[in-house]
Amino acid sequence: MAGEGTISVLNDEVLVVQNGDSMRESNAEVHEMTKETPSTTPQHHDCDVLVVGAGFSGITAIHRFRKLGLKVKCFESGGDFGGVWYWNRYPGARVDSECPFYQLNIPEVYKDWHFNQRFSDHRELREYMAHIDKVLGLRKDVTFDARVVEGTFDQDKSVWNIKTQQGHTATAKYLMLASGLLHRTYTPDFPGLEDYKGEVYHSGAWPEDFDPKGKKIGLIGAGATAVQITQELGKTADELTVLLRRPSYCFPMGQREWTAQEQRQWKTYYPALFKAGRDSAAGFPAERHPSGVHDVSEEVREAFWEDLWGRGSFNFALANYNNIVVDKKANRTAYDFWRRKVCERLIDSEKNKIMAPESPPYYFGTKRAPLEQDYYEVLNQRNVHIHNLSKVPLKSFHEKGLLMADDKLLEFDAVVLATGFDSYSGSLTQMGLKSKDGVALADMWKDGLNTYLGLTISGFPNMFMAYTPQAPTALSNGPTIIEAQVETIVDMVAKMEEEKVKSIEPQKGAEAEWKALCNTMLQYTLIPQTDSWWNGANIPGKKAESMIYPGGINMYEAQCRETMDGWKGFDVVTAA
Repeated sequence: MAGEGTISVLNDEVLVVQNGDSMRESNAEVHEMTKETPSTTPQHHDCDVLVVGAGFSGITAIHRFRKLGLKVKCFESGGDFGGVWYWNRYPGARVDSECPFYQLNIPEVYKDWHFNQRFSDHRELREYMAHIDKVLGLRKDVTFDARVVEGTFDQDKSVWNIKTQQGHTATAKYLMLASGLLHRTYTPDFPGLEDYKGEVYHSGAWPEDFDPKGKKIGLIGAGATAVQITQELGKTADELTVLLRRPSYCFPMGQREWTAQEQRQWKTYYPALFKAGRDSAAGFPAERHPSGVHDVSEEVREAFWEDLWGRGSFNFALANYNNIVVDKKANRTAYDFWRRKVCERLIDSEKNKIMAPESPPYYFGTKRAPLEQDYYEVLNQRNVHIHNLSKVPLKSFHEKGLLMADDKLLEFDAVVLATGFDSYSGSLTQMGLKSKDGVALADMWKDGLNTYLGLTISGFPNMFMAYTPQAPTALSNGPTIIEAQVETIVDMVAKMEEEKVKSIEPQKGAEAEWKALCNTMLQYTLIPQTDSWWNGANIPGKKAESMIYPGGINMYEAQCRETMDGWKGFDVVTAA
């Protein structure tokens, strides 16, 4: 952990990284049996497929490509499996997709694995990754602590040449990017940050020996990460001040213990549940109500909403009336119900004016809705304060804390930055990837993102990606959309191998049509009227644009697979 007055910098971001937190004994043994000391000698790999990233997407890709009989290698920037769950170790870090759906649909993996809770925390998820590694034997094909910094395509040989910051290299016919949706952390360019004498930590790289007791802490942010951190630090810090521009519309998590016995019983139904999840819009086998908000009486509506609310998780979003995100009147009615539920718990009148105002600051359901456990009870505490940045913005950091626009100084021993990520494109544009014509992807996308199917990019032959923009990613259960995308890509590669195709590359016209399709579908919703990380508006200088395919996983996968018949939208080069 950085000492007083110290700010550690990693990749031009204000971060402190300290890995190696403990795991329960049984799974720690699994981890130690499989883990090897990373090689410090640069290695070269000749392979069929080079996978970048070893989180859920990378693990799925390694496993599926192996089953195809291809030689697969992987570069991972972290020190172990997990992706976002390798890095996410902040207080309260927990997934908000419920069991049994937040896991991979691999029977040999899930048959002997049991989760402890409906919603797993970051420690249990790293144990789960160690279990996957043990069962599938992934580690022998992964190089850890290997950050990709260059990727070029050799048109004569139709191969990708990849280099890492640590000197590792690889040559592969296929390049599979599995670097994640929310990987590249974002730290705003705060004035006077260098003058601050206290501790500064980004949620994406948490110091695990941080002790909040006896400290005054400032937390900047109110998204899903900030909600989880607030729930933990508010209970232990001397004082916690949450600084936010607008509140999140949180749903009740409904956390509970999940016994090994009931999981054994449910595993009989796992194949049917996973199949139903895959054939759904969001990755959960839920059906939206066929009626609109005002098609039923107020009494019927209130009873239905109370029932949905009591189920916890995302049920209030998944199974609600069908017009909440398309009709403004229906949207306001849903917001008013949500606000009443919050104000029943957040009884401090001044605080609920900020966290649940009478007039909604943005349309309900058009921005990430976090799940919370006791967030509003913690906000009620006397040691927890809320500062509304939309009324009194931050002027600059000060050696003792934060100087606000009204010249009031808020003194803090530590400041936590829950300021989010450069979503969708951040990890992709930082790898030094260049098109077949030598143009950097970062330059190609500076005026807007273009993909075909959310899987491929024009100018980058035989390069595929998962958990991506212009796909249902932000609106989906992670493992479900990942498996839909990766398995589609694997089937594309299998078809290429069978047909002896040298390379495929999406046409620019196909990209334009795909982008237009995504935008057209979104225009029938209220989503484009709210700025957030969903459209990149959280990053200064980044073009704010819709990056969501709103048609759902089932429709999306069907459309992607239809293009394989005759390689619609692709330029195809066959072997001589």
